[in-house]
Amino acid sequence: QVQFVESGGGLVQPGGSLSLSCTGSRNIFSIYAMGWYRQAPGKQRELVARITSTSSGSTNYVDSVKGRFTISRDNAKNILYLQMNSLKPDDTAVYYCDVYPPKGYWGQGTQVTVSS
Repeated sequence: QVQFVESGGGLVQPGGSLSLSCTGSRNIFSIYAMGWYRQAPGKQRELVARITSTSSGSTNYVDSVKGRFTISRDNAKNILYLQMNSLKPDDTAVYYCDVYPPKGYWGQGTQVTVSS
């Protein structure tokens, strides 16, 4: 059974930065494409960023975070990262990681709150 554990969330002011991490219970980062997802109150969970499993690590982002967020991974350490800069109140959500396309291996998520 695959399990993910997300961490790194918190409360930050608009314009601030946070770095999220996701660890996996199995060495799947080098096998599957991975994604960061988020769910804001009253909204559906959405894909924020994804990265391929290939050595090139090609990435894609939802338009609302392009130029502000960076997804990366360390296959040797089984860690997925999301660097978030220039945060906005609309980024407030619980952030999750899973393979892409998602298979429902959701962890507890990590809360990100952007507020002054």
